[in-house]
Amino acid sequence: MKFYKGLLLFLFINFSALAIGSLLMNNGPRTEWYINLNQAPWSPPGWVFGVAWSSIMILFSVYMTFLIQINRSKKVVLLFSTQFILNVVWNYFFFNQHLIVLGLVNIIVLTVLMFYFLIAYKQSLKSKRFYVLPYCIWLVLATSLNFYIALHN
Repeated sequence: MKFYKGLLLFLFINFSALAIGSLLMNNGPRTEWYINLNQAPWSPPGWVFGVAWSSIMILFSVYMTFLIQINRSKKVVLLFSTQFILNVVWNYFFFNQHLIVLGLVNIIVLTVLMFYFLIAYKQSLKSKRFYVLPYCIWLVLATSLNFYIALHN
């Protein structure tokens, strides 16, 4: 697969995940339920989430394009698919159904999975593996926000 074709494919898939997740939120961040939650003092302003996720998905698309070029295995496809599902369903659990603890478990599993991507393919991707690092860092922050809400609500 040519790099740019792969990149376009992953951009489409990853931004589709954001779109599906957004639909499953049911206006989550703008609802009275969310606004009235006791949120972490380090919660960024709402606009940061859109910028962060857009940037993360661009970089993750580059990462996946490099990875799939050198390792087009069923394992990589399964890991990527699992990431897609976990990323999407967190929105449904947390915002739509208000299942804070299930959302927390979901985001912890997603965080572990993304760190697996970072570590497991370090030899084959070398410095290109750092394209997934912003995703990992953002998930640590997002997990801490979800954990705070789980503890304080």
